[in-house]
Amino acid sequence: MSKDKNPRRVADNEAMAKLRMLRTSPQKLNLVAGMIRGKKVEQALNDLTFSKKRVSQDVKKCLQSAIANAENNHNLDVDELVVAEAYVGKNLTMKRGRPRARGRFGKIIKPFAEITIKVRQVEEQA
Repeated sequence: MSKDKNPRRVADNEAMAKLRMLRTSPQKLNLVAGMIRGKKVEQALNDLTFSKKRVSQDVKKCLQSAIANAENNHNLDVDELVVAEAYVGKNLTMKRGRPRARGRFGKIIKPFAEITIKVRQVEEQA
């Protein structure tokens, strides 16, 4: 009388990792995600390691998690992995404010973002 097993959200040759509640704007996070899209995971890790952007360390942690998921949960070969997708979404927005002139209120919006990284195993061409 148990439920059916949930179907996989990714293909058999893919693995995924998601990082939520990153304290940066989705626009800034998308710049870093664009750096690694379509690259081999080894090259993407090198790019993130030597990037000057603050959020690149969090994206690197998410990519390492996706690689570990591929290796341990899905038995994929790490040397043949490619970053298939890296997309960014909006999350919570904290609203703060400052008093301004003539009794007004200046809005300060502190956005959060989330990133999803999918890695795919691709066979090498001879």
